[in-house]
Amino acid sequence: MPNLTIDTIRAALKTHVDPLVGNNLVDAGVLGDVRVEAGRAIVEIELGFPAAGYRDELIAGVQKTLLAATGASSEVRVNWKIQSHGVQAKLQPLQTVKNIIAVASGKGGVGKSTVAVNLALALKAEGARVGILDADIYGPSQPRMLGTSEKPTSPDGKVMLPIHAHGMQAMSIGFLIDEEQPMIWRGPMATQALMQLFGETRWDEMDYLVVDLPPGTGDIQLTLSQRIPVSGAIVVTTPQDIALLDARKGLQMFRRVEVPILGLVENMSFFCCPNCGHQSDIFGTGGGQSMSEQYDVELIGRVPLDAQIRQQADSGMPTVAADPESAVSAIYRDIARKAAARLAHGTPADAFPDIEVAED
Repeated sequence: MPNLTIDTIRAALKTHVDPLVGNNLVDAGVLGDVRVEAGRAIVEIELGFPAAGYRDELIAGVQKTLLAATGASSEVRVNWKIQSHGVQAKLQPLQTVKNIIAVASGKGGVGKSTVAVNLALALKAEGARVGILDADIYGPSQPRMLGTSEKPTSPDGKVMLPIHAHGMQAMSIGFLIDEEQPMIWRGPMATQALMQLFGETRWDEMDYLVVDLPPGTGDIQLTLSQRIPVSGAIVVTTPQDIALLDARKGLQMFRRVEVPILGLVENMSFFCCPNCGHQSDIFGTGGGQSMSEQYDVELIGRVPLDAQIRQQADSGMPTVAADPESAVSAIYRDIARKAAARLAHGTPADAFPDIEVAED
């Protein structure tokens, strides 16, 4: 066996390719202090994304790599430091919000809001400070999903304090109006309302603000992409062909304004019978993967069609909060880690392909 030195440790770690970082640990720049103490390797790793649910797996993998390469035992420490990342040209990140992640869909009815709230809760569970902004002015659903009807307060009559629910900050037009009150506003009024919700909320320091966009590619979506500093976007679809058609429009909209697509989420991907365990592809199969390959965007998760997901969201206790140890919560947390890792360490589609979007 070679002598245990810093060079041999680094050489071993150069062979360890982490699936979330997307590179070996040396070239990814995530290595901190590396040293030898009493014949043991001491390795410190600093990720750019929260990874509370992945830390033990990463430690075990690195220790296995070091043992195989050097024959020595090791102590591996994993932490993370979340930085602000790039946003659209001519926009600057908020001082109190490091990263804004937009969750979008091309059409309604695909479960985007449920994915958004569980994504936010999953990022929190992974170790981040998180908030959620409900950008659906006409049909806000986050107050119901977060289980609160609390009204925002203002310390000075100029700004609002965010609502706190499940350990997250939140803001929605739904906190300001009656649940049954319709918003009969034209587009400019709705976009003005969104900018007020975003800009006049006194957000505390947070790592990620998840923005739950309304379905489609209209005024609200364009306002967000042009005036709100977005670090990355997630597109939610179902395997159904008509949903995929509309999801493509949302994906192309973000690419046109140079917002990185962190990944696709295929919601209602399959149904697993709770009695016999048989899996049925009710809305088709392979649509998300096909879209992923066509547009060179990673499919970062497939969420099943599960009655409990709907029931828990409707009751104000989304799945990640209601049943954090469940298999479905594990799926949401995996999606959150992948999205945050792509934001921190790059996405497979960083080099945007040439896409022509014709004007109507």
